[in-house]
Amino acid sequence: MTAGLRPSFAMALAAGTAGGALFTWIGMPLSWMLGSMAASGLASILHLPVKGSRRARPPMSAVIGAMLGSQFGRDTLESAALWWPALPGLAAYLAVSAAICTLYLRRVARLDPVTAFFSAMPGGLIDMVILGTERGGDERTIALMHSARIFLVVMFLPLVMTLATGADPVAQAAQWRPLSAMGAMDAAYFLGAIAAGTGLGRLARLPAPFLIGPMLASMLLHWSGASSFAVPSLVIAAAQVVLGTTVGCRFAGISTGRVLQVLATSAGATVILLCVALAFAFGLHLVIDLPPEGILLAFAPGGLAEMSLLALALNLEVSFVVVCHISRIGMVILGAGLLSRRRRG
Repeated sequence: MTAGLRPSFAMALAAGTAGGALFTWIGMPLSWMLGSMAASGLASILHLPVKGSRRARPPMSAVIGAMLGSQFGRDTLESAALWWPALPGLAAYLAVSAAICTLYLRRVARLDPVTAFFSAMPGGLIDMVILGTERGGDERTIALMHSARIFLVVMFLPLVMTLATGADPVAQAAQWRPLSAMGAMDAAYFLGAIAAGTGLGRLARLPAPFLIGPMLASMLLHWSGASSFAVPSLVIAAAQVVLGTTVGCRFAGISTGRVLQVLATSAGATVILLCVALAFAFGLHLVIDLPPEGILLAFAPGGLAEMSLLALALNLEVSFVVVCHISRIGMVILGAGLLSRRRRG
């Protein structure tokens, strides 16, 4: 598996796999993702020779996209008609949480206005770094703040869900689906959705083309009834290990003191974001026929791929989570761009 990999990434994957296996053995929820993220993150902080790989994420994103598309059945559109209150609720959540986080980063963390503004946005890591740098912000701080936010949200969201909603992530976990459950024809459709969707995503210049393109191709297959493939659990576990490892390795090459400082600062912002998300989740639960933990996961300020994998692992309404997170990214990029131009003017 690691023969063609750089030694630093091979070591990171080995650490991530060991962490995932350990978390599985002790019965932790979302064990493969959280275990790999914790192990690779710890290895990065200890300055072990580990490093992430930019080449590993795109193909894994394509696999994740095809998995997500398989969750959109023919009844999704009918269910989506009942979700519409979530979108204005999401816009309100983003405005409130971003305003409070910006104030926190300015007054408590003492960041400059531009860096604080773009670090406070609950989404769009790459876009916020680019926009923030163009506006004169500290590129490294913005990148680290967003990386720390994703790390902390993924690591502690299951605990927050349990404490706030009473949900049991271990009990909610999807049942194990063996490799033998996917036949040759289903495997062909799965790989075809990845190949065709990736080409479509890049040709159409979609945002996150390696994820959204295969997701659209897989959705089309399932909506049309051409295929009803379900991805084996081993593939999902491998996706979690690679994804968790790349998130943990974002702190590689940075001094321990700087990492701990950013994690402490980001922890305050993450608490704000999750508290506001909880308030909106319980409020919207009164008008949307979905459990509060599902709405919380859809609003939680983690990455699209990470939160979608959490939804898959917890057997929640994946299509709802995906729609909300794609909308969240679009709203954050559009809103941050417009507001920063206005502030600059």
